[in-house]
Amino acid sequence: MLRRLVPSPSMFVALVALFVALGGSAYAAIVITGKNIRNSTVVGADIKNGALASRDLKKDSVGGVAILESRLKTVPSASQADGLTRFAVVTNAGALARGRNVTSAVRTGLGRYQVTFDRDVRGCAYLATIGDTSAAGPPQGSEITTSSLASNANAVSIRTENDAGAPVDRPFHLVVPC
Repeated sequence: MLRRLVPSPSMFVALVALFVALGGSAYAAIVITGKNIRNSTVVGADIKNGALASRDLKKDSVGGVAILESRLKTVPSASQADGLTRFAVVTNAGALARGRNVTSAVRTGLGRYQVTFDRDVRGCAYLATIGDTSAAGPPQGSEITTSSLASNANAVSIRTENDAGAPVDRPFHLVVPC
């Protein structure tokens, strides 16, 4: 005679509890919406990392005090760093030895040079010094002057002279912070 398998009362209660627990989270995922959650009750610890994307957030809504993205300006240190990225190291023949954000360097005459950058530098400062392009020391007895170039808003005019004021070709370093 075969004995019919009937679960004991404790096994029956355990199985019912298991099915309710498994079905409860699925039920919650279907039934619980944003309307069911009271404001300010969900905190960062309740949200899984990577679960939110920028499209899930309203503009200007993140932060202890909402950051109004539309009112943000350029960060001052970023604009200063951008200004310091323009420099040129030029040989006495007017060739560009190295530089950043510089488009050209040329010798236009004895002791006269023109360095052109990738943007308008008329409102910037021009800092130049006589200096060799390699590890050798700079030539002694030299002077250097800078000015904006009227014919090109992106260019700086440089003049190198000896101590007597006579034009002479000299290598130089130029930095243009804006």
